[in-house]
Amino acid sequence: MARTFRASKWQILTKIVIPANLSTFINSLKVNIGLSLVGVISGEFLVSKAGLGYLIVYGGQVFKLDLVMTSVIILGIVAGVMYAAVLVLEKFILHSKKFR
Repeated sequence: MARTFRASKWQILTKIVIPANLSTFINSLKVNIGLSLVGVISGEFLVSKAGLGYLIVYGGQVFKLDLVMTSVIILGIVAGVMYAAVLVLEKFILHSKKFR
């Protein structure tokens, strides 16, 4: 319909496609926050000399459960903060007057 009114490709993208897919994009961000942290930590398991993944592996090797659990709790807190940031972004974007 936009093409019949001679809308350009840029207008179709910015006025129809992006606003229609914002909720899908934000929901994908919510899911992929945890997955990105899993990827980072698994990379640190293999080749790192520092970081939370290294601390988890090192703590497991020297039987320091406190080091392992502290690293896991920090990961949980970071994931929670990142998820909350995406929720704030969602409220800001989806509840603005521009996308109603």
